[in-house]
Amino acid sequence: MNPTLVRLASHALLGRRRGLVLLAVPVVLVLLSVMMRLLTSEGVGQEAVLNLGYTLALPLVALLAASAVLGPEVDDGSIVHLLAKPVNRHVVAFSKFVVAWTAALVLGALPLTLCSFVMDASDPEQALAWGVGGAVAATAYTGLFMALAALTRHAVVVGLLVVLLWEGLLGNLFTGVRWVSLGTWGRDVAHALDEALYDPGVGLGYALGAAAVLATGAVWLAGDRLRSFTLRGDE
Repeated sequence: MNPTLVRLASHALLGRRRGLVLLAVPVVLVLLSVMMRLLTSEGVGQEAVLNLGYTLALPLVALLAASAVLGPEVDDGSIVHLLAKPVNRHVVAFSKFVVAWTAALVLGALPLTLCSFVMDASDPEQALAWGVGGAVAATAYTGLFMALAALTRHAVVVGLLVVLLWEGLLGNLFTGVRWVSLGTWGRDVAHALDEALYDPGVGLGYALGAAAVLATGAVWLAGDRLRSFTLRGDE
């Protein structure tokens, strides 16, 4: 990991208008939790709000973060100037992944814990389970969207299609999709920590392994793609 690249990626993430959207997503989710808690009894509506966080807010934050640290440089061609420096391309990809992943944890996974605690303060273990499961899902989502940002200029559009169609629509229609659903892997980890939560049925070992393999492979693919920018100079 390169500290200079981490600093530049952090500036790109927080210094653009996209950074405001990143902050708005968890704020809206937390405010929704507070409103539900004020209007209903403790724990009522918790599952619905947290499901919204898992299926929409968390992947949206990961998508915006991953595309913000890499996408603009690919779009405007400045990535070529960055890659002209004597830095290993996979180090570039990993450094940017760390920044996007940190944002996904802080603004995507952590709010799940906060929302769960706000809606049911009597069960902190469940709040922790939501957060840990969210962290696993955030890791996988960030890796996937990083790879998309390196592969295509339309990473945000493709990422939204993945979230809405694959993770949302098809995931609810076909049970077999759960084996390749990033959000489901996180939910399985959450269930392993608190059996009262929904059990997707893929198994803790599979969920952790699949998330790790996807994130690692995606970062490697992004680094390999960045190396091709230098070789061809076509972007």
